[in-house]
Amino acid sequence: MIMDKRLTPARPDLAADHLRGKVDAPRFAVGEPQRIRVSSAALRKEPRPDVPYQSEALMGEVFTVYDRDEEGWAWGQLERDGYVGWLAVDALEDMGSAPTHRVAVPQAFFYPIPGFKAQPLESATLGAEVVVTRIEGKYAATPKGFIAARCLAPLSASGGDFVAVAESLTGAPYLWGGKTSRGIDCSGLVQLSLAQVGIAALRDSDMQENTLGHQLPQAPTGLQRGDLVFWKGHVGIMRDAQILLHANVFAMAVASENLAEAIERIAAQGEGMPTAYKRL
Repeated sequence: MIMDKRLTPARPDLAADHLRGKVDAPRFAVGEPQRIRVSSAALRKEPRPDVPYQSEALMGEVFTVYDRDEEGWAWGQLERDGYVGWLAVDALEDMGSAPTHRVAVPQAFFYPIPGFKAQPLESATLGAEVVVTRIEGKYAATPKGFIAARCLAPLSASGGDFVAVAESLTGAPYLWGGKTSRGIDCSGLVQLSLAQVGIAALRDSDMQENTLGHQLPQAPTGLQRGDLVFWKGHVGIMRDAQILLHANVFAMAVASENLAEAIERIAAQGEGMPTAYKRL
């Protein structure tokens, strides 16, 4: 059985206990579920701060820890999309109460009192999950402070226009492995936007190409809002029949451009033609 290493908590020296009999490892570990306590935490392939992001874990997400090293790193797996990697131990906290709401805007602030003039304590970005304990006027009380209630949506909420969510991130800077309004990559934009309307997606563009929607004809005609266009290592979202929205290195941001022009530009860079057009 071939397992994707990005989604399989197994190393040459250690594997998750539930993989006994499926992988060879000298020892196995029972995972310890923890929550991400900070706004976001970089998930890395190795336990070093100079290693590029693989992904980001957002506030409230569950991260199952299988190992900790002496330098303050934890190795484990994100519950939401199954991604495996290392993140800083100080980004974690005990499970506590289950989140009730998610942040539904690009970024929102926590305040010490229910008022927007107070000095913010910290912030949370789109998709972060929080525990709302009560409502005070226009603010929701959480263990981390007060947040404007209009910035939140119940975790149970689903449906809506995921393209509109992606459009709200227009101008967000490009960041390889990023998944927030402070920095995001192409597949992070797709995953994050779909999650806000209740559609689960895997993290990387090749995973998304293989699992999302159904295949459309290769010729870029008849496309509609919400269709996905894939290249090797890249993905974008159609805003309408002609305009592509994507987090891209050319703009170094989430930006829109004519699909035909994007196809020509990307091909001229030697990165090939689209590999798939998918409709959810």
